[in-house]
Amino acid sequence: MTTAAGPQGWVSDTTTLALRIMATTDTHMHVLPYNYLADKPSDRIGLARTASLIEARRAEQPNSLLLDNGDFLQGNSLGEYIAEVRGVSSRSPHPAIAAMNALGYDAATLGNHDFNFGLSFLRRVLGAAHFPFTVANLMPTAGPGFAPWLLLQRDLRDARGLLHPIRIGVVGFAPPQTVDWDRHLMGELDGEDIVASAKRVLPQLKAAGADLIIALSHNGIGPVHPIHPGDQASTALAALPEIDVVIAGHTHEVFPSAAFARAPGVDPARGTLMGKPAVMAGFGGSHLGVVDLDLQCGTDGKWSITNFKVAAEPVDRKHQPVKRVYSATLAPHRETLRHIRRRVGRTEAPLTSYFSLIGQDPGLRLVAMAQRWHVRRMLRGTEWDGLPILSAVAPFRAGGRGGPDCYTDVPAGILTLRSLADLYFYPNRVCAIETYGAQLRGWLERSASIFRQVEPGQTDQPLIEPDFPSYNFDVIDGLGWQIDLTSPRRYSPTGRLINPEASRIRDLTHHGRKVGDDDKFLLATNSYRLATCGLFGPLVGGNRVVLDDESLTRDVLRRYVRRRRRVRPSDVRPWGFVPVEGASAILETGPSAMRYLERTGDDSGYGLECAGKTEDGFIRIRLNLSRG
Repeated sequence: MTTAAGPQGWVSDTTTLALRIMATTDTHMHVLPYNYLADKPSDRIGLARTASLIEARRAEQPNSLLLDNGDFLQGNSLGEYIAEVRGVSSRSPHPAIAAMNALGYDAATLGNHDFNFGLSFLRRVLGAAHFPFTVANLMPTAGPGFAPWLLLQRDLRDARGLLHPIRIGVVGFAPPQTVDWDRHLMGELDGEDIVASAKRVLPQLKAAGADLIIALSHNGIGPVHPIHPGDQASTALAALPEIDVVIAGHTHEVFPSAAFARAPGVDPARGTLMGKPAVMAGFGGSHLGVVDLDLQCGTDGKWSITNFKVAAEPVDRKHQPVKRVYSATLAPHRETLRHIRRRVGRTEAPLTSYFSLIGQDPGLRLVAMAQRWHVRRMLRGTEWDGLPILSAVAPFRAGGRGGPDCYTDVPAGILTLRSLADLYFYPNRVCAIETYGAQLRGWLERSASIFRQVEPGQTDQPLIEPDFPSYNFDVIDGLGWQIDLTSPRRYSPTGRLINPEASRIRDLTHHGRKVGDDDKFLLATNSYRLATCGLFGPLVGGNRVVLDDESLTRDVLRRYVRRRRRVRPSDVRPWGFVPVEGASAILETGPSAMRYLERTGDDSGYGLECAGKTEDGFIRIRLNLSRG
């Protein structure tokens, strides 16, 4: 299909056929407007609220499609409860599917997190859907596969009331690294490069008679020739001549958006990739992607896009939950609340992540302690018994794209299952590997790339690189080190080596003793870290894995807390910054951090003080880097 870009203003041509494509992505089980980690309603998330906007836009344009771009099964306590406790059946469909059925979705694809609970569970979930799924580049090795593409037959009505048959092709793609990220899928699922897969199946879809092809790309928006195509292939897909519209996702960003960087082939103002309409609708039901097309049939009987408009519309407080979507999920929601409120133990101190990126995170230390405890128990009496055990952990909830409310905040007192989910909610497994001092230093160099370079004598310099997600900021419990912020970063946020000679890590020690390059350790980490396609996997891809017993990290954490009953992780900083003369930096954190600022400021050594607020709700905290 040929495409022609429309003007900035949207003017409907009554001689054309209009089609509205609506899309959600990365809802991550946020079906209801409820924050299970805080155990309270939320006005920032929830497909039930997005449904209000869906209904309004559908009422405006009856010629419409509703599509989902994947990652709908995992992401909160409701999803975990259904997968691990309640289960699904023909009489009890998955609440996400029940909600999507109620909204009348036309088609969907799968994201990498939809496979977190296993292939057999996923198949049972999809069996209750009233709409089809398509994934072209993930193929089960046995049993029923996924449709590589779909051909939706629709009759669209023009301005005169006449119906026109049109065949709309929909093809879905997910990160091929899905198998690496979920190692239990090895042998059960094969992944193929996204662009290669598209080149294989798109001619089939055209030969089947598709008048229009929509790509559901559970992938981010990157360069036309991406370095990591499994994560950023949406622009490369748009470059293929058969594709007309791209629905992107996976990275939880909003496109089109003024906050999105312009790049070759990427126009964040008009909402185009390679000149074609494209949209990405945020996360958790925060936005609805809307692509309006004008289609015209030529004398050769082929349809072409003559005009388009793209928007990622925010869902705000005026969008109230739609009753039928809410009702479809209410019973399992109530069961989930009863489950996550079960008592596990007590903490003698608050566990928060507001200052995790400057080394103050007792909750992270608790996870590290649980991982080390598990590895020590499992390796007792083996050849590795007696080797020093370190534990690598990262803060999953430390602001960033999640916003100013995306922080762990567990008060002192009773610990519940909800509290532990706040500390660790990904379905990763505890693993352990042999490693050496040189690798540990490289591991920490990758983590230290989250910080921007600072200049001596300069004040209020931004501390954090916003494109570096906090979940890739690993600290290694059991070691001590300093970070030299005046040195350039060795790695980019995506893990690309940009300054091979750069070195930020100073004074790396173990129990006060300098760590040598050949010193041998065991490192407790998680299954995601060992994926060769991840940020850290290439550093240790050839290392000996000494433990991978299928124990989920969150289950190990629960068992550890129940065994201890009362916990009080140390708040001693394992790492810090090398002093920078006359310099200060700004850390952006959640507004609730103010409750802990005075105590944390005393413990940190940086003389923390509030320096105002950002427009998007974060608190600016000033660090005196000359104190270190």
